[in-house]
Amino acid sequence: MLFLGFSAGIPLLLIFSSLSLWLREAGVERSAVTFFSWAALGYSFKFVWAPLVDKLPLPFLTHRLGRRRSWMLLAQGCIIAAITGMALIDPADGGASLTMMALAAVLLGFSSATQDIVIDAYRIESADVSLQALMSSTYIAGYRVGMLAAGAGALFLASAFGSAKGVYDYQAWRWAYFIMAMAMFVGVLTTLVISEPTTRQTRVSPRSTGDYAGFLFTFVAAATGFILTFYYSAELTANISRSLTKVVGAETVAGFVVETARLGTGIVAAWLVATFVIRAGIVSREMIQETYLAPVKNFFERYGTKSALLLLTLVGVYRISDIVLGVIANVFYQDVGFTKPEIAGVVKTFGLFMTIAGGFVGGILSVRYGVIRILFLGALLSAATNLLFVALASMGHNLNMLYVVISIDNLSAGLAGAAFVAFLSSLVNVQFTAMQYALFSSLMTLFPKILGGYSGTIVDVTGYSRFFIMTTLLGLPVLALIWQARTYLKTDTLP
Repeated sequence: MLFLGFSAGIPLLLIFSSLSLWLREAGVERSAVTFFSWAALGYSFKFVWAPLVDKLPLPFLTHRLGRRRSWMLLAQGCIIAAITGMALIDPADGGASLTMMALAAVLLGFSSATQDIVIDAYRIESADVSLQALMSSTYIAGYRVGMLAAGAGALFLASAFGSAKGVYDYQAWRWAYFIMAMAMFVGVLTTLVISEPTTRQTRVSPRSTGDYAGFLFTFVAAATGFILTFYYSAELTANISRSLTKVVGAETVAGFVVETARLGTGIVAAWLVATFVIRAGIVSREMIQETYLAPVKNFFERYGTKSALLLLTLVGVYRISDIVLGVIANVFYQDVGFTKPEIAGVVKTFGLFMTIAGGFVGGILSVRYGVIRILFLGALLSAATNLLFVALASMGHNLNMLYVVISIDNLSAGLAGAAFVAFLSSLVNVQFTAMQYALFSSLMTLFPKILGGYSGTIVDVTGYSRFFIMTTLLGLPVLALIWQARTYLKTDTLP
């Protein structure tokens, strides 16, 4: 699990912070840089294809490796291909190169989210319940090391190879990403060495080839409907956004409203396509029922419609302050004068240990005082610590202040994260662990990532200080939701 965690931790920052710095050094506009964070939306929609990964056998690979290891190997191969593809593209060329970079980043996000789905399932199925805490903690440790390699490691490599702000060198970033692709072979070798969980075969109902083909066709058709709708609506939404800007007088607000509506339209189109396929009898209704509908129905039956909607809203916005700020954080550090080695050393390396320490503190406090209390404390601290970035923005390049900000902010994030994972776990019914947890973990990043894609545009309009104040204010409704949620949760749901 340590090595699989390392493999899972590498891709994320190659889409977020490391890619942001690369694009910024290449001269890409800040507003365009933060839009690339949407490439990680695959993490927010992984529940859509989690049942596909769970049920669909892969030709040749499943017979040789087993269902879990075959999907794991396929996902890792796609991750390596995506990182390599990104390394072969120079974003400074603009135009088509930026489009290709975006497509490679989307493939990386999709493949990485798929790997997460498989590793989560493998962890649960390969050990008894008594070992799950140890398996999970070891996986998280490996994940953090992988993030350190992709965050601090990639920045150190790019700097050592000669790229810096104002002195952009494509070859430096190219080799940094090539090395990150090579690091993924740690996961590949682990996948080839480990054994397939023996419990898996007894838990899967046999299906015909036609059932599997229909299930795959439904997913592909729905995904195609979403992509085509999203792609061909670009010019129309741009025109609507310009018209709306004239009405509301704020380009950022108009863009957010229009693009959110565009995303929603794509989702509706995918749903309509899937509905048509199901009604046409191309896919087994029983498969759809047991994989998609039953887990959702169970959640609403256990909590009731009103409280279930409240809990889902809380899950969807709990991390909003951290994620929206995090999208542009590395660009901010560089804009105020910090070098890549300083960012790698303080933000990535030192910050990693602060996050781990905060996680331990959050876990201990959750056991001692209850999850809801620490969930509230974590949300309060996560929002309030964003005000420290206002002070850092006014002070500029001050390494001591950077240490203070990273210490407090990452400790708070670790504490909040530990309480939030415990909260999510308490909401899951063990009969539907994979689907329900995938749904919750997807939902918790969806809206924050959509909003985070506009962080560069917001900063361009308001400046960093006002942006950081805004992210603090975004955390206030979360506190109200937690306070309200405690009245709906039974005493046997949370400590």
